[in-house]
Amino acid sequence: MTRQVFRLDVFGKSHVGRVRSLNEDRCFADAAAGVFAVADGMGGHRGGDLASAAIVERLATVGIATTAADLRARVEARLDAANDAILDLATAAGATIGSTVVVLLLFAEHFACLWAGDSRAYRLSRGLFARITRDHSKLQELLDAGLIAQHEAATYPGRNVITRAVGVSAAFAVERTSDVVRPGDVFLLCSDGLTNHVGDAEIAAILARPGAREAAEALVAAALSRGGSDNVTALVLRCLPPPRGTGAGNG
Repeated sequence: MTRQVFRLDVFGKSHVGRVRSLNEDRCFADAAAGVFAVADGMGGHRGGDLASAAIVERLATVGIATTAADLRARVEARLDAANDAILDLATAAGATIGSTVVVLLLFAEHFACLWAGDSRAYRLSRGLFARITRDHSKLQELLDAGLIAQHEAATYPGRNVITRAVGVSAAFAVERTSDVVRPGDVFLLCSDGLTNHVGDAEIAAILARPGAREAAEALVAAALSRGGSDNVTALVLRCLPPPRGTGAGNG
């Protein structure tokens, strides 16, 4: 089966921000395995950074899958293991800790996205920009129910309260979606430290820039220029056609 049909241009950038003293975000990219992730830890100095690190440490053991289903199963198993490990850390610390996560999986010409919490994935495809994920948050529930308007969301007092995360419950589950990847597609995985400061229109414009590194650095810089009230992380992935005269690898 064809394992990889794109050249990948990937770059992740993470910054502690202008207010926090500890960066609880973690960024992970393994192009060979087709696994890319951003995790945003919760718990401050009592464990948020340990929670996000527990996730990426386990994702680093996924290895090379044989099918798209195999890849998803491997990743979900590691997220389950991270959930158990974070619960143990929380018990030892006597506190609730956890982490949001968003994971992008690439296998051949398909992608899958798995997430829990309000870290997000976006896609720019053929000039169309869209959010792949839907926040697991109290704010999103209110928006979905029509109880508050979109223009009220930025100042809503409980906008940072999430309803799902890794490590806060034994009954952990991710949400999933999947689709076909097209040549030229650009993906962004990010923590809410970016989206709290930078709107969709600006994100789309920056993702249209030619390089993953340039885009990721510009996104983080934009968040910092507006206060950087939280840790901010942006992982940009561009799916480019293979060079002419080369075939896709087999695996």
